[in-house]
Amino acid sequence: MKMYSYFGKRLFDIFATLIGGVLLLPFVVIIIIWIKVSSKGPLFYIQKRVGKDFNEFNLYKFRSMIIDAEKKGPSVTSGDDPRITKVGKFIRNTKIDELPQLINVLKGDMSLVGPRPEVMKFVKEKKEEYKKVLSVRPGITDNAAIEYRDEETIMKQYENKEKAYLEIVLPQKIKLYYFYIDNISFVNDVKLILKTLKII
Repeated sequence: MKMYSYFGKRLFDIFATLIGGVLLLPFVVIIIIWIKVSSKGPLFYIQKRVGKDFNEFNLYKFRSMIIDAEKKGPSVTSGDDPRITKVGKFIRNTKIDELPQLINVLKGDMSLVGPRPEVMKFVKEKKEEYKKVLSVRPGITDNAAIEYRDEETIMKQYENKEKAYLEIVLPQKIKLYYFYIDNISFVNDVKLILKTLKII
């Protein structure tokens, strides 16, 4: 398990990302054109997230919201957020907006499978819990990402979305992150990737 988590996992990430990137390229080109034609703004949304050992990095997503959205609302997004563009609703619901994170995987910021990277604002609030979470590279998918795939719908019911995320949702995610870390293996990573693809 240790050999996989330190060496084999990185090799698997690079190999699978390169293969997947080539297969997805025609589809990605269509998404790029759709985003650029449908709304003004950059192709990517870049946000600081916290990675392994509390090191921050730039996380890439396809832009799904209006320009300067972070200045016009809370850092937690719900499905009824008016800042989301028309194409943004589609790529967020299908998780297509996460595809540029394959760049983060190749750069070594992230893994294909691992705890989802969080913003420093929330990590600081749960610093003790995150010591274990950030002992591994964050990932594009994991148990929590699958369990909370409809997170934006869940967040609709709360008036104070940031408080609800911090006190209700994030603690549950951290439990799932711990479960993943305690059971890291090549087989489990493949299962989680296949489960994610099936859901999408």
